[in-house]
Amino acid sequence: MTTADAAPDIDTVAVAALRDADPVLRDVIDQIGTSGLGDFRHYLPSDSYATLIRAIAGQQLSNAAAASIYNKLLDRYGGRAPTPAEILAEDPEELRVAAGLSHAKVRYLRSLAEHVLDGSLDLDHLEELPDDQVIAELVAVKGLGLWSAQMFLIIHLKRPDVLPAGDLGIRKAVMNLYGFETPPSPAQVTEIGEAWRPYRTLASLFLWRSLHAAPM
Repeated sequence: MTTADAAPDIDTVAVAALRDADPVLRDVIDQIGTSGLGDFRHYLPSDSYATLIRAIAGQQLSNAAAASIYNKLLDRYGGRAPTPAEILAEDPEELRVAAGLSHAKVRYLRSLAEHVLDGSLDLDHLEELPDDQVIAELVAVKGLGLWSAQMFLIIHLKRPDVLPAGDLGIRKAVMNLYGFETPPSPAQVTEIGEAWRPYRTLASLFLWRSLHAAPM
């Protein structure tokens, strides 16, 4: 099964549960609806390794800048994502200049390639693991932090109950909707989000959409 071929089916049971659980979120759902929710998945890679390359290349960049950097990397390999062996065979400085990457991101791409090649990160079996174990596997790679792991769970594995409480967009949406004067802490977001279990991923999509934003 590929994971970026289409926007997710919106579970009407999940939407109803969120509306019942949280009157604030109910108003958001009623205002923006479900049409096109999660459409950002259309322009993201469909395989695990390319998804993680895209996540590293796009760190701390706008969506447009992240796409530009990723596309430069693809162009270097004939329009496809490089394999782990190809990344490690590259001269790091040549790769950095060609793709417009930082020194740190080149190190992170090499760390990812090394973990895949030595088997310490088995991408083919991540779908079989629970969320917390997937996160543990991914954050062992230099440059892949909690946010990147949570985006992988949401976007690539389509896990239903993930709340990236530290995401700035999520925090801004909660600030706007729940009466905070400044963006709440991740702990405060997590506390509010308890009401959204087991559909916190869908709740997150509504929060992002309330800002007219996408997570990647």
